[in-house]
Amino acid sequence: MLSNQYKFIECRLEQGVAELILNRVEVHNAFDEVMISEMIQAIEHFAKNSQCTMLILRANGKNFSAGADLNWMRKQAQMDFEQNLTDAHELAKLMHVLDKFPKPTIALVQGAAFGGALGLICCCDIAIATTRASFCLSEVKLGLIPAVISPYVVRAMGNRQSRRFMLTAERFSADVALTHQVIHDINDDLDAAAAPFIAALNANSPQGMAWAKNLVAYLENGVIDHETLNFTSEQIARIRVSDEGQEGLNAFFEKRPPAWQTAKSDPQGAQ
Repeated sequence: MLSNQYKFIECRLEQGVAELILNRVEVHNAFDEVMISEMIQAIEHFAKNSQCTMLILRANGKNFSAGADLNWMRKQAQMDFEQNLTDAHELAKLMHVLDKFPKPTIALVQGAAFGGALGLICCCDIAIATTRASFCLSEVKLGLIPAVISPYVVRAMGNRQSRRFMLTAERFSADVALTHQVIHDINDDLDAAAAPFIAALNANSPQGMAWAKNLVAYLENGVIDHETLNFTSEQIARIRVSDEGQEGLNAFFEKRPPAWQTAKSDPQGAQ
């Protein structure tokens, strides 16, 4: 168990599975600069922690997150451009460190997930929501835009659907979110729904999953040219001759579990 040192989030690490839990229930887990800073610290901690094999992002209370905290927004309205730029860079950093987290990430979503919360979900590798979860990109109602989260939302939803939901600021259901690739599954028992994903991820090569995430990120622009062919060829050649790649291949041919599965079958401590 990871001892909690934060004000607005909770963190746990058990048997390799880290949890980052939003914990401002009284304001529907809306985030401000303090909560953003804490989330960045926690994500960076787990990224470096060798005992962490994956990260689950979830929230206490009825709602995942209402997005930006109202008091924080009032402060932003009084800031000058440079102060607003610094503030925005911190939110951008949060999205970036979650998106580039070197291990698998799973978002478990209940209730409302508005504004920046939708960005967090789209930064995760896998997202599961309850049937009554709802989503909204409401920024234009306030004369604003979902700028910092837009790269991740557009990547998930596609340009066409992002235009619609960013322009209308309409609230949409879990079914619609599933259709438009914001989430991967709908289940009112989030823990039960996450269990098979966790089991599958635990069976896989940590290096293989990290490299797979980098591979997909490299291919985001959709361009297939000589540089792409060279990159993908080099990646498979490098991983085949790596220690973990060799272990995986040898284990397969020798019909035995690979070393990473054997290690995970032993009880793990937490830091």
